[in-house]
Amino acid sequence: MPVPEFVRDLRAHVGHAPLWLPGVSAVVVDDDGLVLLTRRADNGLWAIVSGILEPGEEPGPAVLREIREETGIDAELVRITGVDTAGPITYPNGDVASYLDVCFLARAVSGEAHAADDENLEVRWFSPDELPADMTASSTSRLTAALRGDERAWFARE
Repeated sequence: MPVPEFVRDLRAHVGHAPLWLPGVSAVVVDDDGLVLLTRRADNGLWAIVSGILEPGEEPGPAVLREIREETGIDAELVRITGVDTAGPITYPNGDVASYLDVCFLARAVSGEAHAADDENLEVRWFSPDELPADMTASSTSRLTAALRGDERAWFARE
């Protein structure tokens, strides 16, 4: 489901006005160290798995749900790798949103990677040394934070 029902309900009241939304994302790796990326249907760019939390949903279960819904992969969470913001983003339909994102490192445990929903055109595993050039800026920075070898979560400091 590309747009959660609660966001559609909000949009009925606020139109395309900017929304501040809670998001989650995940850098998913396999046992060989490959990184799972999705090619987004809305902009054609490669990205890590991401999504919007439903009201009352916890970030950990939400990101595991997003991974499964978007890629067909079941994963386990390793740790939080960063907390940051993204946006404002203007979508092709004119909607504007900014996100507070909690990013996780996750390890794939089962499933075959494929575009499991209509949010993505393609899903593939990549070597961290051979990532596609046409990747979203937020995914690039989140991948860097997750794979930098530091167990501490990244966040902006003054």
